[in-house]
Amino acid sequence: MAPVLAEDDSSTKANRYDVSQHRRAIAIDHQVVTEHKTKVDGQRFDYTATVGTQPVWNNNGDAIATLSYTYYTRNDIKDLGKRPLMISFNGGPGSASVWMDIGYTGPRAINVDDEGYPLQPYGVKANPYSILDVADIVYVNPVNTGYSRVLPDEDGKMPDKDKQKELFFGVNADIKYLAEWLNTFVSRNERWRSPKYLIGESYGTTRVSGLALELQNRQWMYLNGVVLVSPTDLGIERNGPVKAANRLPYFAAAAWYHKVLPEHLQQIDLEELLPQVEAFTINQYIPALAKGGFIDPSQKQQIAEQVATYSGLSVDAVIKSNLDISTWYFWKELLREKGLTIGRLDSRYLGIDKDGVGDSPDYNAELTSWLHSFTPAINAYLREELNYHTDIKYQMLGDVHPWDRTDNNTGENLRQAMAQNPYLNVMIQAGYYDGGTNYFDAKYSMWQLDPSGKMADRLSYKGYRSGHMMYLRAEDLKQSNQDLRDFIQATLPQPNQPAKYE
Repeated sequence: MAPVLAEDDSSTKANRYDVSQHRRAIAIDHQVVTEHKTKVDGQRFDYTATVGTQPVWNNNGDAIATLSYTYYTRNDIKDLGKRPLMISFNGGPGSASVWMDIGYTGPRAINVDDEGYPLQPYGVKANPYSILDVADIVYVNPVNTGYSRVLPDEDGKMPDKDKQKELFFGVNADIKYLAEWLNTFVSRNERWRSPKYLIGESYGTTRVSGLALELQNRQWMYLNGVVLVSPTDLGIERNGPVKAANRLPYFAAAAWYHKVLPEHLQQIDLEELLPQVEAFTINQYIPALAKGGFIDPSQKQQIAEQVATYSGLSVDAVIKSNLDISTWYFWKELLREKGLTIGRLDSRYLGIDKDGVGDSPDYNAELTSWLHSFTPAINAYLREELNYHTDIKYQMLGDVHPWDRTDNNTGENLRQAMAQNPYLNVMIQAGYYDGGTNYFDAKYSMWQLDPSGKMADRLSYKGYRSGHMMYLRAEDLKQSNQDLRDFIQATLPQPNQPAKYE
């Protein structure tokens, strides 16, 4: 006897046994719009959230991928020409835009405790510090992140790995196709007259630094600001002694946080301690490392003792490392006697390893904690609040490797974009406890970005007492958003103010 089926509509009946209709695929070009209310910085207002996909086209006009995005707009805005648009990217490469969407600048914030640790029930809550009061925001997911996917050709065949790498998975390919996609997004949403800002986190800083020039020179789209959150090296060389020595201020911050420094250093405030360590790093540590194996033994001993004092490690460990301490070793060694490891991207987080021996932790304590809270939150938020339904998996960390890192000139591209555009300003935000893209490297990159010093007044830096995602700490969520708000408002030119050098 045939099974009795519940009554359904004709399309469902027609497609029940049609395998082609059951392919798990994202809609290529569509959107879902919902209306919401919020209160930000003391202001109550309505806003619209649009979750959708928009194609990436090749030169022949064929859709070769589709990117998912979330776009928030404040409803009571009458003149979009005066309303800033913030375009937001995360990093990886291969990371979705979830982190800054529900972690940082968006109208909803993840449910974590005041230091950023997971809480149940999972989900989101109102973000009273969002920058939506002063700017509309779009969060973009590059290919293979979020719901964004490569598309098959007209014959249903997917491009091979090499072709996908050529099109999407490299420093310059990434910048090129995203600039084209942004041109379409800005046109569709009538934002050409709006002041525009890019914000990127981690590898996203490489992305937005390259986009600044690509948008100007290929799309003729000029920006008011670029924000670099926990920046990468941007193609700015810092190898050898500089690379090794620049870790020390971060080591000192992490050791201070875990209270393993000598008492006289532990008793002073972190922001009083760090300038001392930075001065030692520049004036003594780098020159000592530059001497390599020919350094005088007495000087080597003196430097090792000071590095040990600032890092919380033993003099013996520093000597045996030839004064060049691996970050992986530091994360394993600092609290080894307590049976704990410290996190890579945020060294406030603690982990436990199988063995007390070894020179690196078994896992990244901070990343597992973040995935623990963000993954259920973004999946529930998109479906239950923003009404976006799909069987496609939301890729927190997608497959984009091997990534082509050749010809990374993004720091120089950002400098050139600034030189060409007198309106363009740059702000760097970094957490003191970030060991993956440490705060002193961020300062160093800022110093090297414009060797002439002629644009120093358009470069600014903000530091926070947290890690890579500084906004997960409640105090820094408030302060970092306020810093963004201040940056946006300070970089909007006065009416009829010309973009020119005097």
